[in-house]
Amino acid sequence: MAYFPPEIEDSVIAMTNLEADRRRPAIDGWKPMGRVEFRAYVGLLVLAGVYRSRGEACESLWDAESGRSVFRAAMPLKTFRAYSSALRFDDRETRRAGRGEGGGGHGYDKLAPIRAVWDEWCARLPAMYRPGPEVTVDERLVPFRGRCPFRQYMPSKPARYGIKIWVACDARSSYAWKMQVYTGKPDKRGPPEKHLATRVVVDLTEGLAPGRNVTCDNFFTSRELADRLFRERGHTVLGTLRSNRPEIPRELRCVKGRAVGSVESVVLGGSAGPRRGGGGGGGGRGPDTIILSYVAKKNKNVLLLTTAPRYHHHHHHRRRSGPEPRPSRSSSNSNSNGGGGKPPLVLHYNRTKGGVDNLDKVVSTYSCRRKTCRWPVALFHNMVDVAAYNAFVLWREIHPDWMAGKLNKRRLFLERLGKALARPMIEARALARGGGGRVAARGTTTEADDAHADVATTTTAADAAVSRTTRTTSTTAATPHDSSPVKRRRCRVCPRSKDVKTKILCHECRVYVCTNCAVTYCPNCAASRTAASQTPPTL
Repeated sequence: MAYFPPEIEDSVIAMTNLEADRRRPAIDGWKPMGRVEFRAYVGLLVLAGVYRSRGEACESLWDAESGRSVFRAAMPLKTFRAYSSALRFDDRETRRAGRGEGGGGHGYDKLAPIRAVWDEWCARLPAMYRPGPEVTVDERLVPFRGRCPFRQYMPSKPARYGIKIWVACDARSSYAWKMQVYTGKPDKRGPPEKHLATRVVVDLTEGLAPGRNVTCDNFFTSRELADRLFRERGHTVLGTLRSNRPEIPRELRCVKGRAVGSVESVVLGGSAGPRRGGGGGGGGRGPDTIILSYVAKKNKNVLLLTTAPRYHHHHHHRRRSGPEPRPSRSSSNSNSNGGGGKPPLVLHYNRTKGGVDNLDKVVSTYSCRRKTCRWPVALFHNMVDVAAYNAFVLWREIHPDWMAGKLNKRRLFLERLGKALARPMIEARALARGGGGRVAARGTTTEADDAHADVATTTTAADAAVSRTTRTTSTTAATPHDSSPVKRRRCRVCPRSKDVKTKILCHECRVYVCTNCAVTYCPNCAASRTAASQTPPTL
């Protein structure tokens, strides 16, 4: 729980209990939430994502036949639903009072329902990791179609509707280093924010050690951003350019008559200007800027801008400070990488542009997102997903030899993380039911914290508690022919489209059948059928 320190836990627990106390009638299955209950709740969310159960009903997860035993061992289904219903991150009465007259006006924080938790959580991200030399800045979309004052429509994203988040992450590991929610214009009736893209990149790179290269797409890239990052932070910029940017010379905009693979580039001399801040910047003079035009296919012009000095030796022009310097023309053969390839600048951009996109992909693979109509809960689910992935990156950096050669390391890590979070709750319930034995009680919060330290433990007491609490279910699910627990398989009778899983085996043909397809016999009828099957047929 490094990304959810005690301050965040106590805040969420207090607000959730307060919401439950205000409900009339009381929430069915409610039990006061503590740290152990909160961590078990988060652990079950993580496990639901590991088992790819994002769209699966809660009844199926807790089902004695087709569900997972760890869910039933951790808490009852009613309790899980009660926590999901009462989950809050602030006091709505205080929020309404702070909203004042004319709610939604200028100065009102649209992120107020989760602002305190979000800010505290975001402050933990850069404190745990130091990014490498390549950093990617891009946007993410948290899927959400409910009511939200700053919901965005992005047709290029798979979900299309959701909450937009600006992200700065390490280009190699996709570690989410800094995040910022886009809440739209401060005032609905006011003008849109000017220089939004530059402001976002400057905010996301605050605190980043000098000497990094920031890769971004054409929404962010501009010469103004490149000059400001170099002067204030000492960073270089690499990104694609929109063709309507004023800093692009006319000769680079036109692709008519140019061969496929041809490259034209120009070096713009740095402009003089005052240095705005410290932190290893480049002094008062701006950096030399390279603008490159590459014809990737017929009539397709790819424009890139960079201030990285490593690419200056690829361009043999004099420095020009005029508004439209003469471009340097070259064919694909003279600027190729290894004969007939793309320019080095394009290859560099392709290597580093996908940091945030890869973060989106890996987070969505084992996402704990559940169906909800409240956007703060949807944002909290995404916080759990990102925190779990960042924890995996840290674990992999600290233990590079952990499970070498395995392709499902992240899945195993998340499974053990979820079980470690739910372990104190499982052991407490097993002790309350008289489980005793080797299971020790953990009465204090400090001892519960110690239980979460070793995530990589293969055999835990929680596994023993789960096996003891589910021994009866496993025995009844097995057939009389074999009393040991069996794996869950698809029912052979139900249509394949229903994908019904079961542990029940037919006594004779040993095929898997669910309870809906199986036929029940009393002991006398079962014995008579067995005797009839063993009687040899008469001619």
